Amino acid sequence: MKNYKLLSSAIVAALFATGAAAQNRDRNAYFGDLHVHTKLSFDAYIFNVRATPDDAYRYAKGESIQHAAGYDVRLTDAPLDFLAVTDHSEYLGILPAMHDPKHPLSKVPYAPDLFSADREKINAAFQRFGTSLRSGQYLPELKDLDTSRSAWRTIVDSAERHYVPGKFTTFRGYEFTSAPDGQNLHRNVIFAGARSPDLPFTALDSQNPEELWRWMDQQRKQGIEVLAIPHNSNGSDGRMFQRVQFDGRPMDRSYAELRTRNEPLAEITQVKGTSETHPSLSPNDEWSSFEIMDTYIGSPTKVTKFSGGYVRDALKAGLEFEQAQGFNPYRMGFVGASDTHNAAGAFEESRYFSKVGILDGKPEQRGSVPPAGKTWDNYEPQNNAARYQTWGASGLTGVWAEENTRESIFAALRRKETFATSGPRMRVRFFAGYELPNDIQNRHDMVSHVYARGVPMGGDLLQRGARAPQFLAWALRDPHAGWLQRVQIVKGWVEDGKAQERVFDVACSDGLTPDSQTHRCADNGATVDLRTCAVSENKGAVELRALWSDPTFDARQRAFYYVRVLENPSCRWSTWDAMRAGVEPNPKLAKTIQERAWSSPIWYVPQR
Repeated sequence: MKNYKLLSSAIVAALFATGAAAQNRDRNAYFGDLHVHTKLSFDAYIFNVRATPDDAYRYAKGESIQHAAGYDVRLTDAPLDFLAVTDHSEYLGILPAMHDPKHPLSKVPYAPDLFSADREKINAAFQRFGTSLRSGQYLPELKDLDTSRSAWRTIVDSAERHYVPGKFTTFRGYEFTSAPDGQNLHRNVIFAGARSPDLPFTALDSQNPEELWRWMDQQRKQGIEVLAIPHNSNGSDGRMFQRVQFDGRPMDRSYAELRTRNEPLAEITQVKGTSETHPSLSPNDEWSSFEIMDTYIGSPTKVTKFSGGYVRDALKAGLEFEQAQGFNPYRMGFVGASDTHNAAGAFEESRYFSKVGILDGKPEQRGSVPPAGKTWDNYEPQNNAARYQTWGASGLTGVWAEENTRESIFAALRRKETFATSGPRMRVRFFAGYELPNDIQNRHDMVSHVYARGVPMGGDLLQRGARAPQFLAWALRDPHAGWLQRVQIVKGWVEDGKAQERVFDVACSDGLTPDSQTHRCADNGATVDLRTCAVSENKGAVELRALWSDPTFDARQRAFYYVRVLENPSCRWSTWDAMRAGVEPNPKLAKTIQERAWSSPIWYVPQR
């Protein structure tokens, strides 16, 4: 028998409700992608992507669009609930203009090389853009703000056309693409409503994210609400969450307030790897090596500094700052996104089409199937295939909001009542409080009760004497994906001035319980048939929940807690590709994956 648990109709409605038109005080789960590129991004157009912002929204609504490699792509799960097109603000719309013989930019001397059939000419011409971003200096011949302003208007107009309050939410947005010396400091900038500036602030205005935040403050003074979301901290070589300001000066309270005001969230997972943690940072976390990409973005240069490049490490650094100096620059919730450059996110391992148009749209190009005439014994990755092999079918943002509108979803983003998934639409809830009823999981008023007497993910739980708080963790599987294996709570705390971490299993599938000493569930025995990608149909759970108290709790210690949910193992995209082609999977690649979801943290705040 499958490990089902019966739920009351009220609880099922509260947890599974999505797309509802009326406001739900207990909030609904909505899923979306806040990181999507179209032909207006210079590094999408060069990959032969011709899909528009309108195409991106049509795909999110469930329609099919054409991939640059010539085939159609379409969601097989339900439509998304919200989406933001976030094309690169640097050289926004410039490449399509250079390709238009009627546009003055087509007369730039190297414009014909960009669109020639000669790969060496294309690469040489395109390298100018990478050099420009690494240096933060405009290519003067391409500084055409009128063209970029027109492209921005295209993005804005498309967002307004596709917004259907109560059914499908769109956000105006763009990507700030700061990459000093190739280190990734990118942010997605998301506007709350139907107002936005005439032009975005770009990394060619300043590579310093602090200048972006100050610009955002100025927008807010003009009534334009906005937030930024850093992404791919794994490719920053330790700079995204470093312990000093951009220019090397020590952090102070003013800096921390500027940052947290403008960046309440961080993107923990996407196609270019997961940025939760790294094995070198979390050696006692058996699941810390999930979808690791350890090179710079768009470059084979190896990352050498992992501290400062992952969100769990940043949360721990924030606790240390708060303990020692009274401010915390890293009080972040979690989101996931695709970072697709195809205008369409590839969220499913079994239907993966990767990220960069004609460069990786076929299995042979991404190294999951050997080229014709080759075997794995004599295969060597060509071009960027070695990097593409580290990419994955990820991810999505989940929010808990009263209704599917800009106002409600943006408010959820702002208060960090968000969760991230590696692709599947698992639903995760996480609360903390004191003196919660022992039967809270089974009460018909469970959600309203904990909202009234506790705090949800993204919030602060204040000390109440010496008593230990209780944490309510709840996860529901995606009906179109795998069965749940375990729910974990990740804890970080400060002890003797130094941040520590520990992972606790708090709910196990198949009737198992966490060991009282190791705090781990035993393996549930779920298997994967690598010949067919069939998974165990008699292992795992539909729903897991736990009311948990921290056995190591010390009322004097600052701490954060967040939930991580793991599915049973399933085939990775590379194995699906190989199976369909009738070849053995690439022996150098992981054959299976454990899809997962992460809640935003809750911070425990002791009295000073």
